[in-house]
Amino acid sequence: MKYNKNNPLLRIQKFGQSIWLDLIRRGMLDSGELKGMIERDGLQGVTSNPAIFEKSIDDSHDYDNAIRKLVRDGKSVEQIYSTLTVEDVQHAADLFSTVYKQTDHLDGYVSLEVSPHLSHNTEGTIIEARRLWGELNRPNVLIKVPATLEGLPAIQQLISEGINVNVTLLFGLPRYRQVAEAYIAGLETRTAQGKPVKNIASVASFFLSRIDTLVDPLLEKLMEPANKKTEIAKKVHGQIAISSAKAAYQIYKEIFYSNRFKKLVDKGARAQRLLWASTSTKNPDYKDVKYIEQLIGADTVNTVPLETLDAYRDHGNPKPCLEQEVKEAFQMLEQLPELGISIGNLTQQLEDEGVKKFEEPFNKLMRTLTKKSSEELKKE
Repeated sequence: MKYNKNNPLLRIQKFGQSIWLDLIRRGMLDSGELKGMIERDGLQGVTSNPAIFEKSIDDSHDYDNAIRKLVRDGKSVEQIYSTLTVEDVQHAADLFSTVYKQTDHLDGYVSLEVSPHLSHNTEGTIIEARRLWGELNRPNVLIKVPATLEGLPAIQQLISEGINVNVTLLFGLPRYRQVAEAYIAGLETRTAQGKPVKNIASVASFFLSRIDTLVDPLLEKLMEPANKKTEIAKKVHGQIAISSAKAAYQIYKEIFYSNRFKKLVDKGARAQRLLWASTSTKNPDYKDVKYIEQLIGADTVNTVPLETLDAYRDHGNPKPCLEQEVKEAFQMLEQLPELGISIGNLTQQLEDEGVKKFEEPFNKLMRTLTKKSSEELKKE
């Protein structure tokens, strides 16, 4: 396949950032569409979540034959869901196997999430993550675990067992420190057991646009009267998500460039890269590539929905921006309390809402599969 060397999605790699696609559906796997994106755009990975699978299965006929066969084989709704998702992730992982090898296991990963109903269940998360890891049976997959308080010990345990983890639903900076600590502690446990850490992979998925979606309306209320708060509110409006990401990257460097982590690097460990998630622009007044172009930096990943990927291919202009205006980013975050805004409370709200936003499509998909199963049984 011929590809354009000036493609912004290819040029972005020069700055050390990997682009992953936040979408998976059987049609794009079977048709060669995903393979074409790997070749044309230099796509380096795929992420999924319950909402993506709900839309892929419910809004297409791609899965009808597979569902029909599984129903006739006597599989339960839960088994049907697991089989379909595992098959898709295995197929995608195989398509990315060359990327995985060419990047020396840095990229080429496909993510699959544990049930959102386990978000506050540590032991249940560990058990399901082990099951998915075993069933997938691919080295280039990541098991997604939410960054809830209950998810933290699960992350540490899974990493200690050599299971790759994509930490999802991460919104706040203090929680990010805890996530990084869980990853490092898991590696340290593993090395203490005399086990290798060389090929263990993990990313910390920091959700961005949802932060601005929640914070911006609060700022807009303060922008109307003319006073000191008005000027601050105008300055930080639309900037809190980007500022949070820039601050997170400085924390990343502090932690993973430390002497403590260097001991693990000497044994073959890799840093847990920051992954920018929720990167579609929700506010029509903002640029459609806002959450890509301002966050390009070394050793990071940006996972983007198809529409945003297409937009960046069309008019992206890669430049290393992640470490620009860092001081200003911290100042913006520090000014929020002056406006009566607690970013800690808001990021906790986003985490709680994020769990629900994955539970709802998961439940809807289970109802859809139940209905389809029932219809198939009636035909027999």
